[in-house]
Amino acid sequence: MSSVVSPKQIAASLTELWSPRVIGEVDDAYIKVAKVRGSLAWHSHENEDELFLILKGRLRIELEGNTVELGEGEMYIVPKGVRHNPVAEEECQLMLIERKSTLHTGTVATEKTRSLAEQLRPV
Repeated sequence: MSSVVSPKQIAASLTELWSPRVIGEVDDAYIKVAKVRGSLAWHSHENEDELFLILKGRLRIELEGNTVELGEGEMYIVPKGVRHNPVAEEECQLMLIERKSTLHTGTVATEKTRSLAEQLRPV
């Protein structure tokens, strides 16, 4: 049986930026939370959509030819194959829903890229 969790409380407790942590799973998707500030990296997920839900703060998702601004309680789904770069001017806490096959920064590797093993570490 599942246990009750608070994505907002777990995200607030994180100490590492841009280091998503898996807090649950639904079928073939992971539910993740992260604390972010600054810019991640331009990347795409060729075969997976990516849902961003803002728990606290604001997030800008730069897309090629467009920018999406999200506030607390708002969500946006980046379609598969779309290059994007999440940016938070101030600290932002968010929840992500992604297929289990989704790589953190797609095929782009940076110092902020986290492996699935790192994302699955206990919170």
